[in-house]
Amino acid sequence: MFTTRPTLQGTFGMVSSTHWLASQSAMAVLEGGGNAYDAAVAGAFVLHVVEPHLNGPAGEVPILLAPAGGQVRVLCGQGVAPAGATIAHYRGLGLALVPGTGPLAAAVPGAFDAWMLMLRDHGTKSLADVLTYAIGYAEHGHAPVERVGATVESVRELFETEWTSSAEVYLPGGKAPRPGELLRNPALAATWKRLLAEVSGAGDRVAQIEAAREVWRSGFIAEALVRQAQRPTMDTSGERHSGTLTAADLAAWSATYETPATYDWNGWTVCKAGPWSQGPALLQQLALLPPELPRHGSADYVHLLIEGCKLAMADREAWYGDAAEVPLDELLSDAYNAERRALVGDKASYELRPGAPGGRAARLSRHARVGTVDEFGLGPMGAGEPTVAQHPASSAPGDPDVTADGATRGDTCHLDVVDRWGNMVAATPSGGWLQSNPVVPELGFPLGTRLQMAWLDEGLPNSLTPGRRPRTTLTPSIALRDGVPVLAFGTPGGDQQDQWQTHFFLAAALRPSVRGGLDLQGAIDAPNWHNDSFPGSFYPREMRPGSVTVESRMDPAVVEELRRRGHHVTVGDPWSEGRLCAVARDPETGVLSAAANPRGMQGYAVGR
Repeated sequence: MFTTRPTLQGTFGMVSSTHWLASQSAMAVLEGGGNAYDAAVAGAFVLHVVEPHLNGPAGEVPILLAPAGGQVRVLCGQGVAPAGATIAHYRGLGLALVPGTGPLAAAVPGAFDAWMLMLRDHGTKSLADVLTYAIGYAEHGHAPVERVGATVESVRELFETEWTSSAEVYLPGGKAPRPGELLRNPALAATWKRLLAEVSGAGDRVAQIEAAREVWRSGFIAEALVRQAQRPTMDTSGERHSGTLTAADLAAWSATYETPATYDWNGWTVCKAGPWSQGPALLQQLALLPPELPRHGSADYVHLLIEGCKLAMADREAWYGDAAEVPLDELLSDAYNAERRALVGDKASYELRPGAPGGRAARLSRHARVGTVDEFGLGPMGAGEPTVAQHPASSAPGDPDVTADGATRGDTCHLDVVDRWGNMVAATPSGGWLQSNPVVPELGFPLGTRLQMAWLDEGLPNSLTPGRRPRTTLTPSIALRDGVPVLAFGTPGGDQQDQWQTHFFLAAALRPSVRGGLDLQGAIDAPNWHNDSFPGSFYPREMRPGSVTVESRMDPAVVEELRRRGHHVTVGDPWSEGRLCAVARDPETGVLSAAANPRGMQGYAVGR
């Protein structure tokens, strides 16, 4: 089939990310003798610089690692709720939801420590080696993509009147960043240079990385983060609040390794982060599939996936989180999914229908029950991660945007790497967006806002709970074939991530490539879609029952048949759904491959 770009193939190394500078920086590390883990860390810190509207060092990241000849592991870079982040505290402030911006929404920052842990345990390069690219772009500048400036313009008044430390970085001389002009962040460059200077005498490579982790937890970086968290800050509630993050919270937390959640499908084993993320929702969508699938791309096929997604996401709402035990074995069991599969009929469902794994009774937040916008879900979605990754020429909702009430949307990045030894990484950095919290003036980057995803209702798996992780939408993937890691992939896009990834994975797994191997670019380029028939994960947590948004490249006959079945279909722009990245390795030949999303005009794969 025709694709926008070729699927790259080679034998040395492959990188795919949501920004070309991150991809090429990671590739430079591979060329310099580094492995996939060194390359991923270097690329990630470049993403902090060049996509500051999509991620930052004080955000979060789940990472999937597949060491050559080893077991797939999850590295959790999602921080927990601070000790003072109790439901009673937020209710006492008159809040029914955690604000979408400001320090009240800040969890313990998780991304930096996760990258350091991976570099320490699996990398070969020094901290200075991997930070040099990010320092260079922050100090000397980079030409920003269009959406950086558009995001800054959307919050210009807030920056100029309230978040003045952000204006210093992103409105120098009163001007928002523009394509073709250099954007610098000297404060961020100075932070990393000071960090390197402080750890330079600590000893060998590992000792320096450990020292850097301590500086983050209890040194000058920690002190600045806590000062910022305690400053009263205007947030989406319309009032100024101080956060709950303390020095003790920062000192007590570290990233952790975990066993992935997995599901076996048609000879594949798909690995995801656990149900503190939405990752198992992709596994549930696979478990709900019948033995024989309709023709790929047909109305029957799209309808089947939409309805299966609704059931999986209803279970996400009822059962996923870190505040209570999640019955994941039952949710992925054959018996449970056979029962759930029978709920998929010929017509679109407008109900939120969580199951009862093990006979348990589902309990939902009151917002999940009353959060509809109107009868057909036609109202505007609220702030939070976007439902569509917007093409530059698009007027559809996209990454990042500003709503009528002035609340901002953020989005996410993604990065995949495979090296010549067969090591594989998939990571989805997010949070700490420039529009989420004021820039910490001493550091050059803001706090995150991931606590907005936790409910202020008691007794739910995702209730706001000190020491527990808010459920995240971040959900990288690694897939094995006959037990051997073959494919790493992921996408930005909030609640849509495990919809777009399911469609991509099935396309890659079911459709052969003309070149041999997986047709990664064809699977990425295929017309994509999503639905919003469940509560959004981001403030103000709305849903649109029966909604489906499709790219205009979808067959018009399929669109009409979906409408006949009761789906409320919105036809978006031709290239508006998803920002997927992927790398792969053929275990029989050793051939590596990679592809990246053309939507948004900034994702690139590189390799040789």
